Amino acid sequence: MKAFWAFLLEYQTHLLFGAGLAIGLFAASHAAMTKRDVRAAIAWVGVIILSPFFGAFLYLLVGINRIRRGIRLQHPNHFLQDQLNGQYQETGNLETIAGQQFISLKKAGDTLSRFQAWSQNEITPLFGGDETYAAMIAAIDRAHHSIAMQSYIFDNDVIGRRIAQALIRAKQRGVTVKILIDAVGVRYSRPPVIALFKGSGIDIALFQATVLLFKMPYANLRSHRKILVIDGQLAFAGGMNIRECFTSELGNGKTMKDTHFRIQGPLSYQLLTVFIHDWAFTTHEKLVLQDWIRSPLQKPQANIAARCITSGPDSDITSTHKLIQAACAVAQKHIRIQSPYFLPDQVLLGALNTAARRGVRVDILVPGENNLKLVHYAMLAQLDQVMESGCHVWQSKGPFDHSKLFTVDDSWSLIGSSNWDARSLRLNFEADIEIYDKNFSLALSRHIDEEIRNATRISKETLKSASYLKQLRNKIIWLASPYL
Repeated sequence: MKAFWAFLLEYQTHLLFGAGLAIGLFAASHAAMTKRDVRAAIAWVGVIILSPFFGAFLYLLVGINRIRRGIRLQHPNHFLQDQLNGQYQETGNLETIAGQQFISLKKAGDTLSRFQAWSQNEITPLFGGDETYAAMIAAIDRAHHSIAMQSYIFDNDVIGRRIAQALIRAKQRGVTVKILIDAVGVRYSRPPVIALFKGSGIDIALFQATVLLFKMPYANLRSHRKILVIDGQLAFAGGMNIRECFTSELGNGKTMKDTHFRIQGPLSYQLLTVFIHDWAFTTHEKLVLQDWIRSPLQKPQANIAARCITSGPDSDITSTHKLIQAACAVAQKHIRIQSPYFLPDQVLLGALNTAARRGVRVDILVPGENNLKLVHYAMLAQLDQVMESGCHVWQSKGPFDHSKLFTVDDSWSLIGSSNWDARSLRLNFEADIEIYDKNFSLALSRHIDEEIRNATRISKETLKSASYLKQLRNKIIWLASPYL
């Protein structure tokens, strides 16, 4: 034993070097083989090589995608087609309902989404928490059969408690209620809202609650989806969490803005399918889609063509990212973007800049006041990259606006939970909806234009007028933008 310890002491430097080299080579090889983004691969390989032990440990904590969708559900369209044929139909003549250039965009969506685009949807915008939460509570109180709810943040505040009480009342009426909340988002308030459901009989689960080494491996892989489906036929989706700060009653004079949507038609079945898939992934309980849809099916009066687009760090990775690229490519007149966190990667920057150089007007609306200061600073450091090609950037006035809206040529729209940043487009599980409808998209475009009329134009001169220290701060924070 003495000889062994003497050997370790004499050759400890060599042994540490060898161990560091072996660990570093293994971790660097794993990063190079598994990362799909060359910049991410280069960054991780660089960190690991420059600091073998710490870099490999950091990569183990946050660099490895541990999501594995082991659950394989039946393709949702099998049931939807069998049950809905005769009552609902696939998207009709796109040239009439949207425009000829969107035929190719639909083909791209067909390869990116697990769902077909169906007609006969009714989609109603709900602006702000006052409209949204009242409509959600009223729908919950009218539920007869089932309620499926999924949210990133569900605060234990006045609004959270009102919605919780409505859900408990529904359960007491005999309605089946299941709630899925993200395990990180549920901690935005203390104590967590799940305490309110104790003893209610409601099934509640936390998405990605499994923890390993200080919870770090799962900190970036969150469910950012916001879905509520009533009786399988009425749905709410968009970007709004459950928080009292979005209501005028409780906003303390600084009511935050957001846009959510009330949905009837086959889209509600698609959103329910997304919930069922996530519920099975989280709890390993396989729900039967048919059991969650109350008959007879109700046929809405509107005839909007739309479908759900899911994305996340699994088999759906980059679905929304690629759809955005395709939408920018078919644009002929006008692109409008409203996003609270606008930090697109070089591919999307290229898509927007190319559209602007083709003569397409590109308007980008971002908040003047942001709830995430670091993201705000990083955005300011990058905006010049879209201005150079002629994109117009606007900064809204007043309280923070969390809306996520995207329209093309007043004929096609993308709404939902995704932001224009790496977290949404690569790391989070998101649920968005693409809509082929001139009337709906025109109304959404007019809403964005109204916000722009009350906004302030940002120019390259505006950005350069900031002090050198502020510009340097913004650039340093921008370097970490993939992780903000």
